Amino acid sequence: MFGVADYGAFVAAILIFLAIPGPGNLALITSTSKGGIVGGLAATFGVIAGDQVLMWLAVAGVAALLVAYPAAFNAVQWLGAAYLAWLGFRMITAKPGAKPVLNIQPHHYFRQAGLITLLNPKAIVFYMAFFPLFVDPATHPGIATFAAMAATIAVLTFLYGLTVTMLTHYLAERLRANPIIGRVLQKLAGVFLIGFGVKLAVSR
Repeated sequence: MFGVADYGAFVAAILIFLAIPGPGNLALITSTSKGGIVGGLAATFGVIAGDQVLMWLAVAGVAALLVAYPAAFNAVQWLGAAYLAWLGFRMITAKPGAKPVLNIQPHHYFRQAGLITLLNPKAIVFYMAFFPLFVDPATHPGIATFAAMAATIAVLTFLYGLTVTMLTHYLAERLRANPIIGRVLQKLAGVFLIGFGVKLAVSR
């Protein structure tokens, strides 16, 4: 599909990444707690906007590598698989730590959620490692592949943000940050990341 290898796995991986506890999720929950559904949706669009900027910065580097150095692109694919496995290992072995405190101000949910996303420099490195894993060089039609990936991520992020917003709005007390639940989800996500890394490595 548009040169995306194993589109189903790509969608599954994005859903796992979205569910990983982090500043983006906390921004959605905090914005919904303060601004209701409107605040949560505004923060969701802020996260999407910030992600799109970071993704296309990463795409510029990946696309150039694919065209100019096919052998290097294959090496990046292997490194990307190893990077996913390494991230998963780090998440499984991470010790409980303090959660970041987000000072989300009323009526600025979109801008602040977008800035929180943009101010994560590791995201560009992550996307540069992640995208090549799902690009099929044999059927890669060009920029359409990355556009399909970016559009998929935007749609999934919106659906995820909408779900988090609605749950937080109606079940706020039960969905408050829970250290135990957060740690369990983090370790489960780590297991899935290692699995994705191994699967993608052995399938090449």
